[in-house]
Amino acid sequence: MIPDSRTLIAAAIAAVLAGPAMAQDDSIKMGALATLEGAFTVLGEDSMRGVKLALEEFKYTAGGKKIELITGSSDASPDSAIRATRKLVEQDGVQVLVGPLSGSEGLAVKDYAKTKPNVTFLNGSSAAQDTTLREPAENFFRFGTEGAQWMAGLGEYVYNEKGYRSIAVLAEDYSFPYTQVFGFLEPFCRLGGKAPADARFWVPIGNKDYSSVIAALPDDVDAIYVALGGADAVNFLTQYEQAGGDLPLVGGSITVDQTVLGSKGRTRDFVIGTPSAGPISDTWDDARWQKFVEAYKAQFPDGFPSPSLFAHAYYINTKAALLALNEVGGDLSDGGKKYRAVLSGLSFETPTGMVKLDERRNAVADIFLTEVSEGPDGNLLNKTIKVIPSVSQTLGVSYDEFLKYGPVSRENPKCG
Repeated sequence: MIPDSRTLIAAAIAAVLAGPAMAQDDSIKMGALATLEGAFTVLGEDSMRGVKLALEEFKYTAGGKKIELITGSSDASPDSAIRATRKLVEQDGVQVLVGPLSGSEGLAVKDYAKTKPNVTFLNGSSAAQDTTLREPAENFFRFGTEGAQWMAGLGEYVYNEKGYRSIAVLAEDYSFPYTQVFGFLEPFCRLGGKAPADARFWVPIGNKDYSSVIAALPDDVDAIYVALGGADAVNFLTQYEQAGGDLPLVGGSITVDQTVLGSKGRTRDFVIGTPSAGPISDTWDDARWQKFVEAYKAQFPDGFPSPSLFAHAYYINTKAALLALNEVGGDLSDGGKKYRAVLSGLSFETPTGMVKLDERRNAVADIFLTEVSEGPDGNLLNKTIKVIPSVSQTLGVSYDEFLKYGPVSRENPKCG
């Protein structure tokens, strides 16, 4: 029988469609979203270095399939993160997405993830508490810890070892700094420290002029806790030093990260001795960290003297994505169900120790108590004071008890 024209046309269409489908079967589209514009641009650039470090380690292959990386850019605002995420998912067709970077972005992407149950989302470095603590998305995973976890041990250290009893707070006015301030102040205030509401100052991301804030800072406190990132941190630190400010500082994790310490043209001695805490320590002498630093320097000679916490977080989450793809042989044909089951139970070695997830898919991992010091090459580094092992999102108390603290905010905790 000779096929009629409709049969021939149908066969031709099927052949055309089959070609791309076959090609797609040999690759997996992975998205990476970071802040490549705005005040946090330098943070986003180092995040992408972390993604590429992991992909190079796996030779851009996982589960027997080629990984096609598609990047997206935001400016740290939730709206920009959602626009970029929609493009990656709905236009570019990514099946796995790593990101975003900033706290309120993560909250927005978590909610978006609930509308795309067949796409798997792994956090970048976004560290707002409620991205995973309350109303988590079943397809959103955070293998990097969050902002309150990053503060583990710092409140106690500042109170017991530094002897500080009263603290002023300066932080950006959004969800991640609320989380950091809570993580620092909860133990500090519980021990008897004070941080009254009128000594807490909140500024928008991208603030350039800190003169009015500096003038309003009280002089009857023992130190200033600063939770600013990127250009915001550099601007404040420069202006405070130029104004003759002499109060000791306590650093939020991103305030003394390499994205700030590695910046050029700022008075260096001013921040030496600043205590902080976070997911990494530049001077940790563990072989796993040293190997990561060496790989970072070799691949990115124009990067920072040491990888930032953003490179670290994106590396860990990208590596988790790739390890799980290996476990399922790159098979996402069931909408990623088997893949996400593997992710949920995944534990693995990272440059900073073992990481595993809790029941809300948030990381349990070691945290580092640090202090800014001058390195052998004259660059500023965070030296290790202490490692706090296996810090959970509920900071060692039960989930139900932890919820009684209430959501993080400008006022939580109260300790006037």
